[in-house]
Order: sequence, then C-alpha cells, then structure tokens
Amino acid sequence: MNKEHIIKRFISYVTIDTESDPENPAFPSTEKQWDLAHILVKELTDIGMSEITLDENCYVMATLPSNIDYQVPTIGFVSHIDTTPDFTGANIKPQIHHNYDGKDILLHKEENIVLSPSYFDDLLQYKGQTIITTDGTTLLGADDKAGITEIMTAMEHLINHPEIKHGNIRICFTPDEEVGKGAHKFDVEKFGAEWAYTMDGSQIGELEYENFNAAGAKITISGKIVHPGYAKGKMINSMTIASDFISRLPKKEVPESTEGYEGFFHLHQLEGRVEQTVLQYIIRDHDKELFEGRKEQILAIVKHMNAELGADLIHIEIKDQYYNMKEKVVPVMHIVDIAEEVMNDLGITPLIKPIRGGTDGSQLSYMGLPCPNIFAGGHNFHGRYEYVPVESMMKATEVIVGIAEKVAVKFKN
Repeated sequence: MNKEHIIKRFISYVTIDTESDPENPAFPSTEKQWDLAHILVKELTDIGMSEITLDENCYVMATLPSNIDYQVPTIGFVSHIDTTPDFTGANIKPQIHHNYDGKDILLHKEENIVLSPSYFDDLLQYKGQTIITTDGTTLLGADDKAGITEIMTAMEHLINHPEIKHGNIRICFTPDEEVGKGAHKFDVEKFGAEWAYTMDGSQIGELEYENFNAAGAKITISGKIVHPGYAKGKMINSMTIASDFISRLPKKEVPESTEGYEGFFHLHQLEGRVEQTVLQYIIRDHDKELFEGRKEQILAIVKHMNAELGADLIHIEIKDQYYNMKEKVVPVMHIVDIAEEVMNDLGITPLIKPIRGGTDGSQLSYMGLPCPNIFAGGHNFHGRYEYVPVESMMKATEVIVGIAEKVAVKFKN
C-alpha cells in the first residue's frame, strides 16, 4: 500500500464537512453529506468499480466483480460518511506528524491544546509512525473516514492487482450512522452480500461481534412557576425533582465508572427551568435480561416518585435503539474466524472484545446481514484529541484485501 496515497485520500475526505444532525428527521439529516457521496461515486468510477449507485437516501453502493471461475459467497464492506454532531467537524485542518517521537504533540499553540501520551497512553504504541491529528479546534473525522479510505484503497489495490483472486465484493458508504439512522434505509436485498464487515473500529487489531443493547429514555418533569416571594406551598420546581430523580439511579453505573461488559445509565442532556425539565438518558447493557431490567428500573423510579409527589409530574418515553449483534453472528462464526485468521497472517494481534457502543453492523445483523466490526485505526473519536496512525490505516486496508483473498481460498470447491 502506498502510504502517501492513503494520506492524500484520507485528508481529502476529512476536509469535507459531513456532520449529521440528530434533530432533523430528514434523510440524510444534513445536505452536506451529499457532497462527499458525490465525490465517492466519481472516485469509484475512476478506479474501475462496477454497479455504482447513489440512491435517494444517500447510500453509495458498488461492486468489485469476481475474478475467479467458481462461486464463493459475496461479501461486503461498510463505512459511514457522516461525522458526529457531538463536536464540530467544520473547517477541519488535519496535521501530519511524521516519525512520532513519543512526546507531547502541540495541536494548537495559541490555546495551548496538547495531545499528550501522559494522558492518552495509547499514543506510545505508535512511536516512529506517522500520526494525523486535529489542530485542536475540531474533531478529525477518522470515525469513519478512515474506514472509507481503507475500503476505497483496498478496492483500488485489488483492481490494480488481478493476480489476487477474489469473489464478488460489495461495498457501501452510509449516511447518518452517528445519529443512529445509518442502517434504517439500507437495502440489504439490493446489497446482495452473504455477510459484511463494518470498518468502524478503533485501534489496530480490534475485531468485534458483540455490542450493547441500547435504548434512549426521555424524562419530562412538569413544575409550576410562582413568584418566589409567594411560593410557599404553591411553587413546584421541576429542576429540584430532576435532581432527586438523578440521585436515585445507581451512582456507579455510569460510563465513567464502567468497562467491558458492564452496563450503565448515561445522562447526556439536561434542559431545565422551574416549569419544565427534560432529561435525556441512554441505557446500555450487553446482557439482554440486564438490559430489560434497566428499563424496568427506571420506569419503577418514575412510578414511585409520582406516587410520592401525589401527581403524575414525571413522564417517560423509552425507545429501543439497537440490539447485541452477537445473537446473529455466533451462528455464522466463521465470518469472525476468517477476519481473525487474516489478522494473524498479517502479524496483527486480534483484540476481540465487546463494543461499548453500536455500529451500523448491529442493526444490519438484525436485518439479515451479519456484520462484525473491524478496526479502522482511529483513537479518541468525537473530540479535539482524535488521531489516527497512517500505518494502522494501511494495515486495515491489508485486512480487507486479505479477507477477500481468504474467502476465495476457503470456499473453493
């Protein structure tokens, strides 16, 4: 893989603003996602891909036709176009640091923003490598433009090296993954793959086929505003009730105190005034029974508090978002085994662990497309300290090529 070519391609993607919008019900949620989609269609055409489509919902699909004379399963690779609305993705100015020396990286001199291995110790894994960072004022967009870079480069490499034998390969670049809609309008039948891989993981070696069961909870608390001088026995302060509600959830079952398979309640948004306070929670657990128990727990708190208050002042809406893909992947575990074998062949230590989040792959697995997740190489997603080692993107590209080749060998009659 040509290192400078990968750098150039990645930079060209991340400098295009594709931030999605959770408040917009349109699909895609932002018009600017089309900008990158159209560029990707042109690039796919230029490198020689077939059956290139861009549908009305901003899904880009394409095919690399088989170059063997026998049938093997059609496989797919998926990445997403959008970047998170959690932190700005506009006016990204990526910085390239060659031969990283293991010391602090100054991202922004004027604001003294520093990416330091004393805090982000994963950096030390990449000493001597080329690291791409932000300038400290935006995110980078390696989530998931690193994945797009890797898929595109792998397809180009396979086209330029027909001696590497493979079956039909389908690729898809999706919109709105970061706002939970990335798979909602994905046409699995049109995609036509037996299984796929999302290139949407983090550090080199990650291989994941388990993720959280997930739900969102919106708690709306009603109050009553009265002049504070005449408030006794009349005012109902919804923010005080909200504070009481928050205190009744387990204090240690939050993201900052959990790891591995441990679930949590995460208060990610709070808007309050005397008359009304709205709490937005996400509820997560890998175990389905524990997940259902968490939802019952938060409902029970609402019921109990309303009884104490003597009125239904607290209203709750809970919506399931996605489920643990493990249930759909384990019956076809060979698709994980193939990726693991390829990593071992390439000298990459597989890091098989549960995802403390979700990907398009979790929803796609329940739509009939089993879809484990493979590393894309980035770190510290969704913020100013995001970075990606170029060598990790190169290795991820090699993994894609290796999987294509391995499937052709394993399924030969």
